[in-house]
Amino acid sequence: MLCLRDITYERNGRRILSEINMKFQEGMSYSILGPNGAGKSTIAQVLMGVVKPTGGEVLLDERDITGLNVTERARLGITLLWQEPARYDGITVKEYLTLGGKVKVDKNELKEVLELVGLPYELYAHRFVDKSLSGGERKRIELASLLLLRSRYAILDEPDSGLDITAGELIENVLEYFRKVGTTVILITHHEEIAAKTDFAYFVCAGRLLKKGFSREVVDYYKKTCGRCFLTGMVGDDDKD
Repeated sequence: MLCLRDITYERNGRRILSEINMKFQEGMSYSILGPNGAGKSTIAQVLMGVVKPTGGEVLLDERDITGLNVTERARLGITLLWQEPARYDGITVKEYLTLGGKVKVDKNELKEVLELVGLPYELYAHRFVDKSLSGGERKRIELASLLLLRSRYAILDEPDSGLDITAGELIENVLEYFRKVGTTVILITHHEEIAAKTDFAYFVCAGRLLKKGFSREVVDYYKKTCGRCFLTGMVGDDDKD
């Protein structure tokens, strides 16, 4: 089990996260839901070790991994899909997905994951992962790379960002694939319809955990709560995430 215990985080004297407690059990899918600037991406970065919390602990199987860096956490089976995927000049999609041939994957498996994220193998396997691809195409390729990794925990930071109207169906297919291979998904989003596809949800606003529970229940609460906040001007955090 992956846990956040009493996590706080401050940057430039400003409190970004306040006493965040979350648990992620293996074999389930989770969403961290909230408006822009709520602190969702910061939670993802704390889980991955990109930023170190000001207080609290990150636990994996009751082991304190708060001090471990990104590489060390990756070796323990934690991966992160960045909100903005990277570009790599001179590397084909096939080379990227197989780490230049270091990961032994047959053509059928490559074809399966590429088509699952909406990219035909014949059209994309030998294209370069560079500026010739759109942001949405690079996001789909990065999703495919996480599917092939079959890690214990996959943190997806705004996986629907930059995608077209088929994003909902794509995320549903990705969640089902992860479920089949036993990967626990932690999905960061501000879209209710995406969060509703997971098993369990955490609603975060202004760096605080406001509600947790089954996703449909939390989504309904989120709609009502954020609707009131925006109408009264209570939400105005300029720290986009």
